[in-house]
Amino acid sequence: MKQSQDANAAFGNDTADYTLKQQVAREAATLLYFGAEKEYKQAKKHAAETLGTHFLPSNHDIALELDIIAEENEGAERKKRLMQMRSEALRIMKVLDAYCPLLIGSVWRGTVRRGSDIDIAVYSDEPQQVVDNLKAAGVKISRAIWTTVNKRGTTLESFHIYAETTEKQSLEIVVRSCEEKGKSRKCETFGDEIKGLKTQELEKVLRDNPTEKFIPQ
Repeated sequence: MKQSQDANAAFGNDTADYTLKQQVAREAATLLYFGAEKEYKQAKKHAAETLGTHFLPSNHDIALELDIIAEENEGAERKKRLMQMRSEALRIMKVLDAYCPLLIGSVWRGTVRRGSDIDIAVYSDEPQQVVDNLKAAGVKISRAIWTTVNKRGTTLESFHIYAETTEKQSLEIVVRSCEEKGKSRKCETFGDEIKGLKTQELEKVLRDNPTEKFIPQ
């Protein structure tokens, strides 16, 4: 209920516009949850066309609806999965302790759903060493590739490791250069800063509130 109330405030005071935008956000989230669309941009356009409107909700609005839909469909099993994934993430982060690991993505946020993987960022100028450490810990590597993206005129390069943990959890580790450590990054979904959880912070969450969420309202 609180998420819906917060979304209402976010859409403004025009009740008709709010209702329509909420419907588009819900429809877009449904498309994403059930796999009819993979990207937020296409999901919101598809949803708006389906509902015959030009209103396009923000990624943040869709993400809140997506979280609600996941809760409705997965219930208690979802919380259990989150705790398992956070515990497994902690194990991997301890293996990679020398590379300043940071838990990010849905496992950090607490918004995991069916098909979610564990996302961890590490910092190293020798990505092969990260791969070797993972293999030594029994992590099954499926592929490891360099990727390049252009954001606001700046070219960023990172090394992505796709793997499966010993507990059969899907895992993606992004290896960034050491000079990238500590730099602020904006979340394209929620619009806030990607703070993530360091190893000790994740330990505290698992000890005090293992299903805690980190999402802006």
